[in-house]
Amino acid sequence: MLELQPLPYAYNALEPYIDEETMRIHHDKHHQAYLDKFKLAWQEQHDLKKLSAEQVLWQLEELKEKVDEKTWMALKNHGGGFVHHNVLWEIMSPNGPREPVGELKEKIKDLGNFAEFKQNFTDLALGQFGSGWAWLVLDGQGQLRTYALPNQDSPLSFKHHILLGVDVWEHAYYLKYQNRRADYLTAWWNVVDFNAVEKRYQAALAKIK
Repeated sequence: MLELQPLPYAYNALEPYIDEETMRIHHDKHHQAYLDKFKLAWQEQHDLKKLSAEQVLWQLEELKEKVDEKTWMALKNHGGGFVHHNVLWEIMSPNGPREPVGELKEKIKDLGNFAEFKQNFTDLALGQFGSGWAWLVLDGQGQLRTYALPNQDSPLSFKHHILLGVDVWEHAYYLKYQNRRADYLTAWWNVVDFNAVEKRYQAALAKIK
């Protein structure tokens, strides 16, 4: 059953970097709305009810031939919003290492040293015109890739495994940072939990082996 899981920490746990009011609205309103609208489209399709939201996004291109355009767009946009926010809450925490650990610590050197990676990732997020996300993913060949995608377009639909993502929709930061996306991103690195990112990396490796 698709359900909105509670945050794994208190709403104010990420302060002063992300404020309590933003977390309440982001999780309880925006995330809930994505889930509700995804479920409406998902439940109407008998063949999809055996698939998770992640599996729907993974098979999104194949589903173009099986559902009407309105349903397909709902699965893409609201399914993406639901899944992506699940990842976001997971990879943030009030504690935890703020730099890569484990095997990812070495693997990420493929993208430069950590300072270079962090700057390049931040630049991707800053450069995303309008709403969207910046992503660190593992592709099907076991290589790390970074890119930004608009709106709720999902790396899963490219058969890429999500390791890390940052939300640059205005609802993610506007109450505290207004139009200062750069300030929000600088603060956001202080709540990234690389233990969680390492766990996602190990899970992704297991899927492609």
